[in-house]
Amino acid sequence: MTGEILFLCHRIPFPPDRGDKIRSYHILRRLAEIGPVHVGCFADDDRDLSFAPAMADMTASQCVLKRDRSRVMAGLAGLAKRQSMLVSLFDDPRLHRWVRKTLAERPIAAVMGYSVQMAHFVPDLPEGVRFVMDFVDFDSAKYASYGAAGGGPMGWINRREGRVLLEFERATAARADISAFVSEAEAALFRASSGLDTARVAGMDNGVALEYFDPAADFDAVPQPGGPLIVFTGQMDYRPNIEAVESFARDSLPALRVRHPEACFAIVGRNPSPQVSALSQLPGVVVTGAVPDVRGWLAAADIVVAPLRIARGIQNKVLEAMAMARPIVASPQAAEGIDAQDGVHFLIAADPLEEVDSICALLADPERARRLGDAARSRVEQRYRWDETLKDLPEMLFGPLPAKGILAA
Repeated sequence: MTGEILFLCHRIPFPPDRGDKIRSYHILRRLAEIGPVHVGCFADDDRDLSFAPAMADMTASQCVLKRDRSRVMAGLAGLAKRQSMLVSLFDDPRLHRWVRKTLAERPIAAVMGYSVQMAHFVPDLPEGVRFVMDFVDFDSAKYASYGAAGGGPMGWINRREGRVLLEFERATAARADISAFVSEAEAALFRASSGLDTARVAGMDNGVALEYFDPAADFDAVPQPGGPLIVFTGQMDYRPNIEAVESFARDSLPALRVRHPEACFAIVGRNPSPQVSALSQLPGVVVTGAVPDVRGWLAAADIVVAPLRIARGIQNKVLEAMAMARPIVASPQAAEGIDAQDGVHFLIAADPLEEVDSICALLADPERARRLGDAARSRVEQRYRWDETLKDLPEMLFGPLPAKGILAA
């Protein structure tokens, strides 16, 4: 049995041009193969809003709202309501109304939420309507990490957010029929925290577009600089990415340039924050901003780095670099959740000193670097095809339901 599906996303799931939208886009494509899909989502800006007409080709109906609530107002509202600030940031009565109207007028058989802040748009559902919550990441753990690492007002805010958001995540999982996370490692962390069993909390891995991220595909080349090119890719207004490139540019690159004076570190990604833009003043650092096609930069890279210190779930940037057959040096946090082996498919380096040593070892041994990249490509071909990672989605939406257990205290 199948039926019509309501899909609620915190960011328009089209096109797949940033990490969270890559997963939601491929989920939307898969849902559209299963049944008619009604999409309720937000647009960050006018650019995002402009994609709504193209997405309409994949949807039975849709509600795309430009999000205009500031973080300050969301924070104040969250405090007043004793609510998570992340949830408050995405609150909007227009979407609540659209959801109620769609549920009343359409034969919705399953509701799927994408990212925890969308769960509060899911009302009590009629008997027989399935609720699947794709948390993607264990977000409260990220805020708890920020809070543990910081002091002052921001430390307090992040610690509060970690506590309040965890309560909301637990309550959401308690009423959802199935909760999904981006990796088994992330799902296991949540199971341990929530007390829910394996049947109701599952890993649903990300994939990678292997036909697109293919070193043999047709894309414009990026000219090689005079020395080794080290590349980082990502959305550059995202805090974990900002902290990663700052750490590499200020701590790792100077030590690398002692041994390779012409080494260049390219930070490739949209919306660089002021902190990231300032890094372009450092010797050997290039900040590109948005580029038409990231594949040229990946293909040109001697080494791709992912030096994230705080990370959740599966890093698309690592999967994409693996698909492009590049040698990768990643932090343990960036590698966590990816079903691949240190020393076989990439190198794991825990701190700036290890990063520099690993990069220099690969630069000194091009054949080893090539083997590492080839093995990485083979691994994602075997393990991270989207049709494989999303194969259980129809069963989640319309298959037999696991019994609802009791949450641990």
